[in-house]
Amino acid sequence: MIRFNCPGCGRKFHVPSRFANRKATCNTCGKSVVVPAATEMDAYARPLAASAKLPVRTRRLIADLQQMRDAFDGGRLIRLVEARGDPAEMYRIEFNIRGIETLKSNQPVYRNQHVAEIRLSSEYPRLAPACRMITPIFHPNIDPSAICVGDHWAAGERLADLVVRIAQMIAYQAYNIKSPLNGEAAMWADLNLDSLPIDGRDFYPPVFEHAAGMA
Repeated sequence: MIRFNCPGCGRKFHVPSRFANRKATCNTCGKSVVVPAATEMDAYARPLAASAKLPVRTRRLIADLQQMRDAFDGGRLIRLVEARGDPAEMYRIEFNIRGIETLKSNQPVYRNQHVAEIRLSSEYPRLAPACRMITPIFHPNIDPSAICVGDHWAAGERLADLVVRIAQMIAYQAYNIKSPLNGEAAMWADLNLDSLPIDGRDFYPPVFEHAAGMA
């Protein structure tokens, strides 16, 4: 990874090394920038090189942790709070996103901070991570014990992409009212389509969005 600041506004970015010397545009101030050349192997890349002889699942866990740190360490909308295990198999994520905590007199009570927990079983990545909300939330596909992500999981998916999908669910950018975990929330969503999403912002961190937009 290459880390650099926008010369216009100082925003911090980190992008894969293959984008060295390419042009990009800062989404904050609109200034054109050139990604600097990598001068040495990034600190996050060294563990990957050293882990070449480790089991496939262990290498995957190491790569997941690196991507999660790259994407969400110090994030404004999504922040990595905790990674537990060696290598990490449990994550706690904070979402500073507008969602719904509950209904009161059939009106939404909004909540702007949420915490989710992600656990990786011994069968991961073949089986989807076990995800649950620590804070209360009112959503068709989330109940106190689980966030329904299994139908959309593929073994090749990045864990960081799953975190973004949970953010989209919190904001009601993503939901399924046909097979809900919370029937009341599904009914409410169906009757209030004009009010959705609750939060319309793009939750992909710069490390993803800028890599996709390089010239």
